[in-house]
This record gives sequence, C-alpha cells and structure tokens, in this order.
Amino acid sequence: MLIAVCADIHDNVWALARALVRVGRADALIVCGDLCAPFTLAQIAAGFPRQTHVVWGNNDGDKWLLTREAARHAHVHLHGDLAELELDGVRIAAHHYPEIARRLAASGAYDLVCHGHDHTALVASAGSAVLLDPGEVMGRFGRRTVGLFDTATRQAEIADVEAAGAASSEFG
Repeated sequence: MLIAVCADIHDNVWALARALVRVGRADALIVCGDLCAPFTLAQIAAGFPRQTHVVWGNNDGDKWLLTREAARHAHVHLHGDLAELELDGVRIAAHHYPEIARRLAASGAYDLVCHGHDHTALVASAGSAVLLDPGEVMGRFGRRTVGLFDTATRQAEIADVEAAGAASSEFG
C-alpha cells in the first residue's frame, strides 16, 4: 500500500492541484494540517477519491465549516488534533506539531509518525518508527513537496510536487 502525506497547503489551490496529481496513485492520503479554508478540503476530497485522513493545524480557521465539508465525503475522516490509524498493518500517528510527533515516535507505539508545521521536508528514524514531515505544498520557502510511504517496504521518501509525471521518485 502506498500512503501519501501532505501538510501546510495554506489555501494554495494551484499548488494543491499539482500535489494531488503527484499523489494520485496512492491508496491513502494523510493531511497533517494547515489546509486553512473549507474550499481547500473540498478540493482534496474531489481530487483524491480514496481514504483521506486529516488532522488540524494551527491555521485551520473555520473548523465548523471544515467539519461540515468533510461530512459531505464518506472517504474523508477528520481526526481532530491527533490521528491514530492502522493501514496495511502499519501503526500510524499524525499530528501537526513536530515536537509532539517526535514524542509520539519515541514512544515505540507507532511504525510511522507524520507531522507538518515547520514546512521542512524530513524523513528520519526515531527508535523503531519512521518520522515523516512531508514539507509544504504551499511553496512559501520555494520547494513544494509531499511524502510517500510504502507499507510493504516500510520506506519513506520526499517527492517534489513539481516533478509530477517524472520518474525521479523511487515509488513513482
């Protein structure tokens, strides 16, 4: 199973459109916060029709309307501040903040821990867990990236959004 991870979209719907193409062949999507507006969640729901798991970021404003938008799509699951999932036998935690994600990874309770917030793409080992920060879709600091995690190999990578369609990725 291929899991895509993204974060820090900040309503950049143009970059999001390219990111959704980039992760289009994934089986599941985890969004680690800072979508911002309900129309961004609507775009994700329409552009990625498979299971989608979302946690809040510090810039997600109208949570009532975001919740209402999520409820319109059976494949979109809002988890609040923390998502705890098991996908294809992989124990996963997702949170927005890196400080909390590092502690979750160190707990030994998860195989994969994902986070956003700092806009810095990272794949690291934390005990027995893979710690994955997909970077940012927004592009505020220049590089637009997403994360990919293969549950069969337990390998993660950072993929450039702009490389959609390119064979530069180990998984793509």
